[in-house]
Amino acid sequence: MNKQIILASSSPRRIEMLEQKGFEPIIRKPDIDEDIDENTDMKEAVCFLALKKGLAVEASFDGDFPENGIIIAADTVVYNGRIIGKPESREDAYRILKDLNGKSHYVATGVALIEPASFNRRVFYELTRVYFKNYTDEDIFRYIDTEEPYDKAGGYAIQGNWGPQVDYIEGDFDNVIGFPFQRIMTELNDMIR
Repeated sequence: MNKQIILASSSPRRIEMLEQKGFEPIIRKPDIDEDIDENTDMKEAVCFLALKKGLAVEASFDGDFPENGIIIAADTVVYNGRIIGKPESREDAYRILKDLNGKSHYVATGVALIEPASFNRRVFYELTRVYFKNYTDEDIFRYIDTEEPYDKAGGYAIQGNWGPQVDYIEGDFDNVIGFPFQRIMTELNDMIR
């Protein structure tokens, strides 16, 4: 693929995933308001926010967009009867993980692909169901005393120290990290054909 990827995110996990696959993305953090009503449909919410991020990054180039550039923007939420974003405090992280204890929840990631040169736009989502084991309050306190939960939707990182609390998943593991790489590549290759 001879495209220059512009990643509309400063997420270390998304950057690392692209770099591990051999890409050297241009990083542009979108400056948008990500607040959304927690009663919004999770699929609509993540698609809306991903597109909003992508369009903000496109506008930030102010006519100086790379000729072969394509923007990838993503947004991830956890859903358990309501949208759960990133915890705002230690108490919020505790409440989120306590609510998810021994239950399943969904992780939805919306992705927007934007190719300004051809006016191509594609927006889609990926959905994964995650099942948590039963864990103790001590497990939660030990985890929320680290820095890991605070920049993650749902207050946990499946690839990090919370991984042992995951019983199993149905769907794409990378989606739970917040970047369904295989689906993105499939959609991207189909879009630029």
